[in-house]
Amino acid sequence: MAESENLYTEESIRSLDWREHIRLRPGMYIGKLGDGSSMDDGIYILLKEVMDNCIDEYTMGYGKRVEIKIENGIVTIRDYGRGIPLGKVVDVVSKINTGAKYDSKAFQKSVGLNGVGTKAVNALSSYFKVSAFREGRVKMAEFERGILTKEHKETASAEGNGTLVTFIPDDTVFKHYHFIHEYIENQIWNYCFLNAGLQINFNGKNFVSRNGLLDLLQRKTNPEELCYPIIHLKGSDIEVALSHTGDYGEEIYSFVNGQHTTQGGTHQGAFREAFVKVIRDFYKKDYDAADVRQSIVAAVSVRVQEPVFESQTKTKLGSQYVWENGPSMKSFIADFLAKELDNYLHKNSSVAEALKKRIEQSERERKELSGIRKLANERAKKANLHNKKLRDCRIHLNDDPPTKGKEEFAQKQLESTIFITEGDSASGSITKSRSVELQAVFSLRGKPLNSYGLTKKVVYENEEFNLLQHALNIEAGLEGLRYNNIVIATDADVDGLHIRLLIMTFFLQFFPDLVRNGHIYILQTPLFRVRNKQKTIYCYSDPERQRAIKEIGNKPEITRFKGLGEISPEEFAQFIGEDIRKDPVLLSQDAQIQKLLEYYMGKNTPDRQVHIINNLRVEKDLVEEIEL
Repeated sequence: MAESENLYTEESIRSLDWREHIRLRPGMYIGKLGDGSSMDDGIYILLKEVMDNCIDEYTMGYGKRVEIKIENGIVTIRDYGRGIPLGKVVDVVSKINTGAKYDSKAFQKSVGLNGVGTKAVNALSSYFKVSAFREGRVKMAEFERGILTKEHKETASAEGNGTLVTFIPDDTVFKHYHFIHEYIENQIWNYCFLNAGLQINFNGKNFVSRNGLLDLLQRKTNPEELCYPIIHLKGSDIEVALSHTGDYGEEIYSFVNGQHTTQGGTHQGAFREAFVKVIRDFYKKDYDAADVRQSIVAAVSVRVQEPVFESQTKTKLGSQYVWENGPSMKSFIADFLAKELDNYLHKNSSVAEALKKRIEQSERERKELSGIRKLANERAKKANLHNKKLRDCRIHLNDDPPTKGKEEFAQKQLESTIFITEGDSASGSITKSRSVELQAVFSLRGKPLNSYGLTKKVVYENEEFNLLQHALNIEAGLEGLRYNNIVIATDADVDGLHIRLLIMTFFLQFFPDLVRNGHIYILQTPLFRVRNKQKTIYCYSDPERQRAIKEIGNKPEITRFKGLGEISPEEFAQFIGEDIRKDPVLLSQDAQIQKLLEYYMGKNTPDRQVHIINNLRVEKDLVEEIEL
């Protein structure tokens, strides 16, 4: 008998309490951890879990205002709802499966139904405080990493009803974390769009929406780029807004009970299918579904009784029905669009004509590309058999989950990453040091083409672009995207910056949804290594280098890394593992992609000449730094 079998005794069996389980398996509760560089990193899920409770109060008709403050890593959220019943304040935030949402009468269409959210926040915070204000009384409790440290006595209070939560994410769990305010503001705007009239104040800035999803699309689009005015439809438990633009791809924002389902689900699939059917029926023509949905920008929100999500982070809806003994999700959305969208198009002939023209334009473009696409796909299949451009990983974002371990698998899918590199030495270092399970490497050959102003024809004619889109599996849109994180990894020199800019131009020109949905990042690797025989410090900036020199002292050896290939695989493993540093590529809400590309990648204009002249000092400093 094996020695390990002898060790399997009663002492081997442990029962974890709620706090231990959450801290041991945080991915089951909040998805991936991360450092805050991704919009789906754990610190934003903590924020969302507390906010969801505030929103649930609002949807039940209590409290029209929420206040959020984030300063020095400390998060404070105050709502003005009913307030947690004072006798249950400790239980609600520290006893699993405790809450009001098991009573469907109290919370008919809530986001969270399992009583887990605030417990996870509590367990994963180095400090957590909850205060409940109710009918002139207040009850407070303080915790550290889920352990109750002080339960205050109930006292009188002049504060209005509601709940106040303060927490500090545990930096032993969320290492090197930092909040990116653009992500938080986007999250807040979504809450406002889905709850017209709700007022949210974040660090002194007010957010409010009066027109729901219409406001969302107006904020996400440029009126000059819309093919027709936004169609806004509202019904019982459903709201839809849509239009078409001149961009490529589909841009669909879907929500359930106020939750942004970034990975879609049954409601988003039902909308995509129903929209095509209504269009075909209205124009009495069997359009190709891809032509109907090409360049669509839409938002769909549904209210569902006791929603079923495919993970605790609630990014993908699995519910097949809208409510118990009610219609299927598919028929509910199909019936709504068949009536409301059809009526709208009949009443607005100019919109119907513009929509038809956009679909027919997509149809012409698809047919023009059909021959080229077929040859390109054949080349890609053949290339995949013989070249080494893609070193793939084992787990992908679009893989079907296993029967067992769905939560853990879903967490790994969020961590799936592809590095886009240039040159054999760089790709070789990353390939040897990467996680074969979760990290893929795609190697470019030289500088890619400047694709600004070109049509999608070039994606199929250019071998590098064609193979890249096949590696990502985005030819037909983001539904089949294979990696959640697309990381541009280029050298820290002028050529590397140029290659980075050309890759970003490719994505913005042909696949802007990748950028809008937060999938594109820039890899940060150390610029310097400062060491002596006892210690090695890697530095990402010159100030870090100066501090490292002082810390090590005694004539340290200083190395300046100019290219990724100069970093050994053994060292590289430290920079693309748990402590990876990557900067997200962010688009401001009012960014106009074509104008942005024209300015930076178009013909040399007087404005750009002035910009270059004004920033010559930056380039000079960069060169001096490289020569250190």
